[in-house]
Amino acid sequence: MIRFTYAVAKHLVVALLYGVAGGGVLAVALFVWYLNSRPDLEVWHLATLPAEFEADDGTDDFAAYLALEERLFAQVGERVRARLDAEDRQLLNRFHDGSLADPGLWPTDWNRSFTLAVPAPRAGVLLLHGMSDSPYSLRALGQRLHGEGATVLGLRLPGHGTAPAGLVDLRWQDMAAAVRLAMRHLDGLVDGAPLFIVGYSNGAALAIHYAVTTLEEPALPAPAGLVLVSPAIGVAPVAALAVWQARLGRLLGLDKLAWASIEPEYDPFKYNSFAVNAGDQVFRLTREIGRQLAAHTGNGGLQRLPPILAFQSAVDSTVSVPAVIDNLFLRLPPGGHELVLFDVNRLSLIDEVLLNDPKPYLSHRLDGPPLPFALRVLGNASDTSATVIEVHRAAGAKAAIPRATGLAWPRQVFSLSHVALPFAVDDPLYGRDADPRLPGIHLGRMELRGERGILQVSPSEMLRQRWNPFHDYLEARLLSFFDSVVSGRRGAAHSGQASRQ
Repeated sequence: MIRFTYAVAKHLVVALLYGVAGGGVLAVALFVWYLNSRPDLEVWHLATLPAEFEADDGTDDFAAYLALEERLFAQVGERVRARLDAEDRQLLNRFHDGSLADPGLWPTDWNRSFTLAVPAPRAGVLLLHGMSDSPYSLRALGQRLHGEGATVLGLRLPGHGTAPAGLVDLRWQDMAAAVRLAMRHLDGLVDGAPLFIVGYSNGAALAIHYAVTTLEEPALPAPAGLVLVSPAIGVAPVAALAVWQARLGRLLGLDKLAWASIEPEYDPFKYNSFAVNAGDQVFRLTREIGRQLAAHTGNGGLQRLPPILAFQSAVDSTVSVPAVIDNLFLRLPPGGHELVLFDVNRLSLIDEVLLNDPKPYLSHRLDGPPLPFALRVLGNASDTSATVIEVHRAAGAKAAIPRATGLAWPRQVFSLSHVALPFAVDDPLYGRDADPRLPGIHLGRMELRGERGILQVSPSEMLRQRWNPFHDYLEARLLSFFDSVVSGRRGAAHSGQASRQ
């Protein structure tokens, strides 16, 4: 009887294992079928652009980088724009000359690297945009800093500003190498003035990576301050698995599996399509930053990092908000660091419909043990008011202090988003209202209503907030940080001179 029971159980286990394996194969097959049933890839997904910079291609200064960039955009014209099919010559295709999305309609093509110089700069500022983005995203903050006396360099990172195909073979090491070239070049432009890096999303991760690298390589020009906007310090764990989708696609000869999303390219300064490799490279970069920070945590190296000011929405579907605090700010020794968080709009019944309310996490940081950094949280004065207050907890303080801001949530905006923070309400492309002085498409208020499944533009893209109603506050905090660091450096230099005399 025992032998019979054992045999039956064995057969059941084997049958179960076969069933699980068969179900897994079926699930993978359905997943592959779904991914491969998406829209066909276009020339901008498939083009090769050999003039793109790579870390090991021998380019050794920024002038050579710009020369490569010039050849690169010529290749985009020859290999993408000149090879569009007739059906792709549409009013909403950025690669069609004269379309509403053509970056050539703008007075400046913000897909390219740019420099805003002043005769006697107070500082040098390097701008680093996000993944799939372009120098456009930080150009307004750069222009504001330029007005404050800074020489500003907006870097087009490798793989960007050209065609989405540039993201397929991109490596984070290529972007990090471009940052090093740009910082050396900027250092030569400002004649000893302090250097800043302003990074957005993946650009913020590159800023942190560079700053920590200067601890290991003293010959690199070190930044005096970092400003991070929606910093990609941690990403969802699924990003680590996404690379297997692309590998499966190569194994099966299915090019579409190299893409997380395949979308129409109607944005003149950002890719709508997103390659799986791009997400994988962000994940690899954040993992490398974690290794760097851990290596310097015990040896006191992090005390030599410059002061960091960061801005982050309390809800962000692109990067991990807790990672910004736990993986970065809580690792830093006291040193003038500050984090600004924008809470959700809690007016009326928004709490009742939130899937993941950040309130408990924010409350713990505002009311819990003292923090080694300053924390500011912007949120509603009450659940019956759209008025926004700032709750400020200084580094090491036991309690937080509320302060009026004069700000208020706009109607029908329930939160900011990962992509909203760098853009003002009057941004000509992503702002609330179209600028009649500029030609082309306006993307700030895509609020189309109708039946599902009709439009090529995904509902999530129309839902996502694209401009920051609190941009003036962000800008004011940035300029205050900039002035304090520059003044501190001048004061230190003056003190050093006096002591030598």
